[in-house]
Amino acid sequence: MLLEAPVYKEIFGAVKIYELQKVIKMDTETEDVPMFTVQNIPREDIYRTIGEMAIIVPMKNEKLHLVDGVLKAIPHKSPIIIVSNSKREGPNRYRQEVDLVKHFCNLTHSKVIMIHQRDPGLAEAFRETGYEDILDENGLVRSGKGEGMLIGIMLARAIGAKYVGFIDADNYIPGAVNEYVKDYAAGFLMSESEYAMVRLHWRHKPKVSRGTLYFRKWGRVSEITNRYLNQLISEKTTFETTIMATGNAGEHAMTMKLAEIMPFSTGYSIEPYEIVYLLERFGSWENVEEFQDVFDQGIEIFQIETLNPHFHEDKGQEHVKEMVLLSLPTIYHSKLASERLKRQILEDLRMHGIITETEEPPKPRIMRPIKDIDPKKWMNVLESNQETLLRFDL
Repeated sequence: MLLEAPVYKEIFGAVKIYELQKVIKMDTETEDVPMFTVQNIPREDIYRTIGEMAIIVPMKNEKLHLVDGVLKAIPHKSPIIIVSNSKREGPNRYRQEVDLVKHFCNLTHSKVIMIHQRDPGLAEAFRETGYEDILDENGLVRSGKGEGMLIGIMLARAIGAKYVGFIDADNYIPGAVNEYVKDYAAGFLMSESEYAMVRLHWRHKPKVSRGTLYFRKWGRVSEITNRYLNQLISEKTTFETTIMATGNAGEHAMTMKLAEIMPFSTGYSIEPYEIVYLLERFGSWENVEEFQDVFDQGIEIFQIETLNPHFHEDKGQEHVKEMVLLSLPTIYHSKLASERLKRQILEDLRMHGIITETEEPPKPRIMRPIKDIDPKKWMNVLESNQETLLRFDL
């Protein structure tokens, strides 16, 4: 794969955020590239890395045709982890998903783990390993995308994955999904740190407008979130920047070493909170002893612009408002946010009718890092108490 080399980066303490890199050619046999502005990632290295990466697909009542396309596009070497929070009664959407996955595995012999997010066995596994951050008042795992992603990471830990990547299940273009996984692998192969994250920026996000496709460059939520993340960084460095282009990147990946030390926010706030947390914790040289290895190696964040457009299910204006309401409070409540930045966020939320004149953005609910959970014990408890856990070729 040929990519633009990451020439420019912002350094924020131990965190390095690289500028957006464009994919130049998806598949190439070029071994030597004479230009320093182009980076070649050998095909065999990409496929080796793909085999060490679990792909987590959180889903909730998605169209089965879309799910089918996503699963078929994920490279065969990658184990797939499906965490579903779909309806189990009236109608039982989860059973339909199970039937689809069974048929897919019978045809392809892919490595797949599947579970329902509200499985009581999951709650018991977290409870028995001393991690109740993810549980609701009824003692089950909370509904929410962030919770589903955390479950996926725990399952990836249990099978020994070195990397975890996230793919949304509502993608209309299977070829884009195939590229995402390869882009993740390319990012990890460029990294010199074991604590790395790869976040994708879609080349275009098509929308149907006046009977034709309009290829938007930015999503509505992304524009807002990126602007405030850049402002957060700019105020601390005192140099204005536009480095952050992937604040709401649902398609992103990280090394397991990084995933284990990350606290995660719940719901749709999880992606911007990842950036906010890394800037807060590792953006200054404080309490270095607690994470000596992290500070020694540094944290690298790669942002890659895909070759394929991202065409996904349109969930309506209310979904957009929900994402904005959950994304911006991660910045508003950050200890790095100035009073001026907070006022601007409030004005934006009120102007768009997302909160009233007297409301404040809700504080995000944060789940502790999972590094202290024993993955073997967790998996043993889950297998002993599960109702919905399925494993194929694993």
